[in-house]
Amino acid sequence: MGKQLLLDNIHAPGIATLGVYREFGGYKALEKALKMKPEELVDEVKKSGLRGRGGAGFPTGMKWGFLAKPEGVPRHLVCNADESEPGTFKDRYLMERKPHLLIEGMIIGSFALGARTSYIYIRGEMMYVYHILEQAIQDAYDAGLLGENIMGSGYSLDLHVHPGGGAYICGEETALIESLEGKRGNPRIKPPFPAVSGVWNRPTVVNNVETIAAVVPIVNMGGEEYAKIGVGKSTGTKLISACGHINKPGVYEIDLGLPVEEFLYSDNYCGGIRNGNKLKAVVAGGSSVPILPAELFLKTAKGEPRLMSYESLADGGFATGTMLGSGGFIVMDDTASVVKNLWNFTRFYHHESCGQCSPCREGTGWMEKVLYRILDGHGKKEDVDLLWDIQSKIDGKTICPLGDAAAWPVASAIRHFRSEFEEYIKNPGSIKDVKHYYRLHNEKEPAY
Repeated sequence: MGKQLLLDNIHAPGIATLGVYREFGGYKALEKALKMKPEELVDEVKKSGLRGRGGAGFPTGMKWGFLAKPEGVPRHLVCNADESEPGTFKDRYLMERKPHLLIEGMIIGSFALGARTSYIYIRGEMMYVYHILEQAIQDAYDAGLLGENIMGSGYSLDLHVHPGGGAYICGEETALIESLEGKRGNPRIKPPFPAVSGVWNRPTVVNNVETIAAVVPIVNMGGEEYAKIGVGKSTGTKLISACGHINKPGVYEIDLGLPVEEFLYSDNYCGGIRNGNKLKAVVAGGSSVPILPAELFLKTAKGEPRLMSYESLADGGFATGTMLGSGGFIVMDDTASVVKNLWNFTRFYHHESCGQCSPCREGTGWMEKVLYRILDGHGKKEDVDLLWDIQSKIDGKTICPLGDAAAWPVASAIRHFRSEFEEYIKNPGSIKDVKHYYRLHNEKEPAY
């Protein structure tokens, strides 16, 4: 097992409470941070090499350094807790079990950025986690860790939790900001970027739950020590939500650079493929990243063992690689249907498109229709090329990355599993089993 910086003591009885969290060293990092200068904290995060853990992997210290600081204008830190990516559940787990770790990270980050009011924007379906956070925040206020003159430092901060309406699009930072302001969650055109004009047109940094929580061990151990964990530009530890056809699904904290084969087959992690089946494919970073067949997932195109890192998973580009993304690790064995899985993903993206950009609004619907036609036994041999054409007209042509997220799985599935699509079209007799999904959700089947 690698270092447990975020999940250490996660199963300790009462760790969600302030008292037990402090018994295990909680808020020591805050005490240390408040004795430092804000710019020193930003520098430590830069030294750590911490990259955003929500999907994009952008350097966190650099993002903090971009924050505009106009005289007399308030600035804000916003935590993106709208965990909506299919296959990803590590942020929910962290907030549920160790809410004070996130709160401590929010206070440190807010101090480093000069924010006096900060927000946690949480997915609306996670109301039980919302109540956990609300209680933890109240306990922090009562203990003098939030509010006026925190720990006698002269620094003051108010922290609020805001539940969203359950829209995937609000995981995109500018749509999140729109929703936080009370508007419809439509992504904004950039520039201006949130670092210049974010919440209420004020300078704003938006970071993921895991990213903000990682600031606590960085302050405790120092940025240079944190950077010694991992490999290359993939420093530190990473939470992985592992699910699918594995023996031990769950949330794991790994040192970045761990061989994917070890993560998949070791008893310390996923424990191998269920029922002794063979590995067919893996979605490594949540539903929006390219799917890889087993042979390309375990080894790069150069024949080198692939690692759980930003660089290694992306090796070869989308032709032979994928992305670490949010760490939503979905495993498929040789009984799984890539086409059915893709239809389910595409149906999700069609439902979640905000409709602002026509390539995404119309294209996701067409991809769902074509895939449904194939699965419903009426596929045509030209449908595979049609799907490829549709995704190419979405990729890179929308305001936000939701269009890309919908297009990449389609492109990679066709690239690596084209024969499976063709087999469905040739032999449709035994696969008419998708209609019940629409009935279950009281939705109208697509007209194709």
